[in-house]
Amino acid sequence: MNLPEQPTFRPPSPSERPWFWRLEDASGEEVTVVGDLAEQRFASQADAESWVGETWSDLAAEGVDAVVLFEHDRRVYGPMSLHE
Repeated sequence: MNLPEQPTFRPPSPSERPWFWRLEDASGEEVTVVGDLAEQRFASQADAESWVGETWSDLAAEGVDAVVLFEHDRRVYGPMSLHE
């Protein structure tokens, strides 16, 4: 019996998920985080905003003071502080 060829998983491309957050410290320098928080990309602005709303305290614990939202290379808004 021949089974149909299964597609190989590939991560979405930046064109498929153009929204991302630049993570910054208090001086505006980019912060690199690791694990599940690292290099997240989103299909929509709403998805990106939901994610930062759910993870802001974890990001702050990793040294992130503010976030800037981008769509591809266009700055949408920010910096937005993660401190209350």
